[in-house]
Amino acid sequence: MEEKVSYLPTETKLNTTDGNDGKDGKDGKEKAELSEMTEEKNKFSDEFEKKGLKRQVGLIGGVCLLVGTIIGSGIFASPSSVATFAGDPGPVLLVWAGCGVLAMLAALCWCELGTMFPNASGGEYSYIHAAFGPLPAFLFSFTSTFILKPSSLVLIALTCGDYIITSFDYDPEEAAYSKLIAAVLLGIIVFVNCASVRWATSVQVIFTATKLLAIVMLIITGFVRLGQGHNDSLKDAFNGTSKSISDIGYAFYGGLWAYDGWNNLNYVTEELKNPIRDLPLAIMIGIPLVTACYVMVNITYLTVLTSIQIASSKAVAVTLANQLYGVMAWVIPVFVACSTFGAANGSAFTSGRLVYVSAREGHMPKLLAMVHTKRHTPLPALIFTCIIAWIMLIPESSNFSTLVNYFNFAAWTFYGGTVAALLWLRIRQPDLERPYKVFIGIPIVVLLCSLYLVIAPFYDYPLQSLYCLLFILFGIPVYFLFVKYQVFPKAITTGFGSFVDKITYKIQMLCDLSMPDDFDED
Repeated sequence: MEEKVSYLPTETKLNTTDGNDGKDGKDGKEKAELSEMTEEKNKFSDEFEKKGLKRQVGLIGGVCLLVGTIIGSGIFASPSSVATFAGDPGPVLLVWAGCGVLAMLAALCWCELGTMFPNASGGEYSYIHAAFGPLPAFLFSFTSTFILKPSSLVLIALTCGDYIITSFDYDPEEAAYSKLIAAVLLGIIVFVNCASVRWATSVQVIFTATKLLAIVMLIITGFVRLGQGHNDSLKDAFNGTSKSISDIGYAFYGGLWAYDGWNNLNYVTEELKNPIRDLPLAIMIGIPLVTACYVMVNITYLTVLTSIQIASSKAVAVTLANQLYGVMAWVIPVFVACSTFGAANGSAFTSGRLVYVSAREGHMPKLLAMVHTKRHTPLPALIFTCIIAWIMLIPESSNFSTLVNYFNFAAWTFYGGTVAALLWLRIRQPDLERPYKVFIGIPIVVLLCSLYLVIAPFYDYPLQSLYCLLFILFGIPVYFLFVKYQVFPKAITTGFGSFVDKITYKIQMLCDLSMPDDFDED
């Protein structure tokens, strides 16, 4: 008979004397081993009231998590991508403002979904699962876990490493240590997030304040420059407007990369102290603040540089600082490094929650659904995300624009699916409690914009979009083989499953992990 290892909650105290002690020696040995393991587990039992994630994030922490995750490398790196496709300053500023409006409209839809399911972290995964079932939800978690979240984390960490090197007057393209710095930063971030939710949110608050200081410096510089009459780039601002449907779409891709993170608060609704109140408030405070900052910072760029210069610069903020700040030019790279570190911290915080929720639903290994019993953090999920990100650091990275295009195509495919889930739930479950209900026209507009952002790039750049689509569709056979029917485990790993269970149990004991109260092994 195959031995089955049980994933026991930490505080469960077993009584191994069940009246069958007179069985053969084998049963007695098994009972002795079980008793020993139980004693080891029970010594931690009185230290917890409830296993799983705890509600520790308040309104200020939520706003800082949102703003701190959104403002990262994007505003300092993607202006070149927007300027390349948008053309003259007028369209550039309209794209930045339009991206903010679209992010705000989409976030309002996420407010309704988040308050409908206040006890469901995981963001889009939970909402797609509730509306359309496990397969579409798995496709989202599969793509996000192995591509979207780690690649976003790597891109931010590499940018942080590049700016740290730049602050010491090294050329980031020639420096050999950028990836090493990025790897170390990822390790520090994951350690902080594993150690304490409070530590992670405190780091987020501190670095959000730092990045806002950098933004304020740039905005003040812009006002001074405008007062001095440096507005030549803003005259005749619409002469070079692009009329290509795909170019406009890719210009939005660059801007939306800078706004990415507008949905991240929905990944931690289980940890918000008052999600019904704090989720909408944090979004309504955070996203307009970011939009205003982004537009004003781009005006600052245009008081110093032309659109052509912005398009050709890989580090626009550094180019501006070198021209204006003289010996103090090092300040901007330092602030940008702090900004990207805070964004990476927020990205890691939410990425771990997505893996955790996916595993809790049975779409990932059970180990990834466990939480640290004392610190209430999804430690295995966070470490798993970090490992995937480290692996992505090994090969040569693609250029920034290519990564942004891949990222946004896949992201807006699922954003559109999530808005469709909202509309579908309105039809199929009209009586479901909705503490916050968005005007019906808003999700329709967001869905149409999502369709445009997914379809338009196929017109001029079909291969990049096709590769993304193929990877998403590759998740379908993976789902049926590994999750629904478990063909691979049954056909090849017969007898290996118990070994995996034992290893999982040992890791659980070694790292002081437990299953959350709402985990269902079935």
